[in-house]
Amino acid sequence: MIPFSILDLSPIAEGHTISEALDATRRMAIKAEDCGYNRFWLAEHHGMPGIASAATSLVIAHVGAATKRIRIGSGGIMLPNHSPLVIAEQFGTLEALYPGRVDLGLGRAPGTDMRTARALRRNMEAGTESFPHDIIELRRLLGEPAEDQSLIAVPGMGSHVPLWLLGSSLYSAHLAAALGLPYAFASHFAPDQLLEAIAIYRERFQPSAELDKPYVMVGVMGVAAETDAQAEHLFTSSQQQFVNLRRNRRTPFPRPVETMEGVWTDVERYGVEHSLRYAVVGAAATAKDKLAEFLKATTADELIISMPVHSVEARLQSVEIFAGLRQ
Repeated sequence: MIPFSILDLSPIAEGHTISEALDATRRMAIKAEDCGYNRFWLAEHHGMPGIASAATSLVIAHVGAATKRIRIGSGGIMLPNHSPLVIAEQFGTLEALYPGRVDLGLGRAPGTDMRTARALRRNMEAGTESFPHDIIELRRLLGEPAEDQSLIAVPGMGSHVPLWLLGSSLYSAHLAAALGLPYAFASHFAPDQLLEAIAIYRERFQPSAELDKPYVMVGVMGVAAETDAQAEHLFTSSQQQFVNLRRNRRTPFPRPVETMEGVWTDVERYGVEHSLRYAVVGAAATAKDKLAEFLKATTADELIISMPVHSVEARLQSVEIFAGLRQ
């Protein structure tokens, strides 16, 4: 039995408001805690009408205030968009508010289109090239300050917020191993290098002050419902969203449709189904078999599930069904 966690993007469902999206995230976090999930993480994305978690640290605080035990954090903060000092202050503040519950997952991608990324980063080259150095600086700012350390994060210093490295490539596997950090692979949308990345990370892992042996989290898209047909119907929202991303159409998170025929082309269908090939969609029995096969292949230490479902009530039901499968 491994821990199950949840990755949420605070989807802004078609026909609903940002306030309603953030309230749905709050309700989902409470449900996740009641059902025994290990973590509830939020992801940083920008300029997307279907995602309300752009100010990720604020949404994490919103979730923290609504819960008592479940770990909360980022999956992830896109570090090249920010200075390490700012992130150290933000997560040091979160740790002070919710002691012992905060995780800081870090990614290298912009989490948006290139125009928005330029507006966020200003200097695109410096952001990506300095990523490993920024992680080391952030680790130092969250640790105990040295006697001669002139730059300190307040809040932040001495908080020891756990760092995670997130990724979807072999680069992230090498970096997580070299830094001795826990590693979360984004197999819920980028499946191609999953098994190779895990193997590299485990083989090359260097123990650190934070972690003495490799720790792998893997992600899946998940929709569970009373029947396979109901789950497949709800999953058409995610399929539409992926088609819209490929067409560069920015829309709220779509309502489900009866069929995807006529919504996507054959080429788009192949691309979306390839990206989402590890998705776990179905009734409890179907989802159980798919999860067992996936976890056997990865031998992961933890599973994180993204459950983008248009209806918040159906989303909460999916949270409950997946929690039951953990047994």
